[in-house]
Parts: sequence; structure tokens; C-alpha cells
Amino acid sequence: MRRDAALYETAPTRTGRRGRPRTKGDRLPTPTGLATQASGRGWRKVTVDLRGRPVERLVHVRDVLWYAVNKTDLVRLVIAGDPAGVEPDDFFVTTDTSATGAQVASRYAGRWSIEVCFRDVKQHLGGQDPQSWKRQGPERAAALSLWLHALTWCWYLHTHPGGRTWIPRPWYQAKATPSFLDALAALRRTLWSQRITTMSGSARDNHQITEALLDTLAYAA
Repeated sequence: MRRDAALYETAPTRTGRRGRPRTKGDRLPTPTGLATQASGRGWRKVTVDLRGRPVERLVHVRDVLWYAVNKTDLVRLVIAGDPAGVEPDDFFVTTDTSATGAQVASRYAGRWSIEVCFRDVKQHLGGQDPQSWKRQGPERAAALSLWLHALTWCWYLHTHPGGRTWIPRPWYQAKATPSFLDALAALRRTLWSQRITTMSGSARDNHQITEALLDTLAYAA
């Protein structure tokens, strides 16, 4: 939600008097104002699933009327704060007014993997390259790219369940999990190595040179 969003209370019940009934209640502070107003009260400490890692957060939940977006239905505003006060507050909004603050914060954190998937499909698999625009062409191009993305991950997780296929870099020694580029590079090395071994019988004599060349090309392709 915008930090300067105009928020209101729900519309009051009709009084029976003549004239147009009110469509919104009293004006509320902005989301940042609500966070300041709730300082010291109205906060709950919860555990949020931050992409598989449990993280403690303080959440403040309030149902408000975001009149510029929906003039009739309330939405649930979830303010998530860092207990240590280091990270800035996050302001999440959902139409699911039955969701808890921990659920909403976890759902928004889970969206990051979806965005990374879209980026990988576009940058590493050329998902945005096909110049198709009629009939089912765009749908098929997108579906094929996403299918190749999933197939590459399935192959990698089955073939290398322990990971550790990437080349250690001195500037990233703490790396513990593979990226999609690591999985794609491992697949390229396997396919190219099989092809080179089949086409050239001398490849075994230059095994170290071939492997070093494959490692470089697998990430640069």
C-alpha cells in the first residue's frame, strides 16, 4: 500500500434522513501515521516465513476503507515492523480480511520467488525473444519458456541433490544454494561434454582443458 494512501473508516449506517447517505467514514491517518499511532500498543510479535527462513516481526492489523481503490469493501492493512528497528516498516494490503498478519507478510515474501522465475525465464531462456503476436503464439511461447525452466530445475535437483556444482568465487564464499543459472550451466556442461566426447576421441587426453573451457562457456552462453 502507498505510504500516503487516503484511508477511512467504514461508512456509517444510514440514519433514515433525507439526502444521499455517506459512502465513507471518518478520515484515518496515512499508513505511516497509523504505524506511529500504534506505537507501543496494538502490535503483535509473530513468526513470518521469509522464503523458507523463519523471521520474527511485529505486525499491526487493521481493516480500513481505501476509498480510491475500492469504494465499498474494506481491505486489510498489515503493517510489518522490524523488532530491532533496523529495517523500515512494510505496509501490505489484502482483500482477504480473514488472513492473519503473519500469513499476509509470508505471502508477500513468497512473491519474490515468482518474480525471480520471470526474470530467469526472460534473461536466461529468452522468454521475451519470440516475435509472436497473433492467435496462440504468445501463450505458447510463454508456456514453453516456463516449461523449460521447470524441466531444468527438475533435472538439476534429481541429478545434483546436494548442489555445489558452481565454481567457487573468492568474493562469494558464503554461497550455499544454487541459482537457476547454476542449474542451467550444469545442464549445458553435461550436454556439451557428451557431445564433445562423442565427436572427438582426443578429448580424454585434454580433459582438464576441455572441462575448464566448458565451465567458462556454460555460464557465458
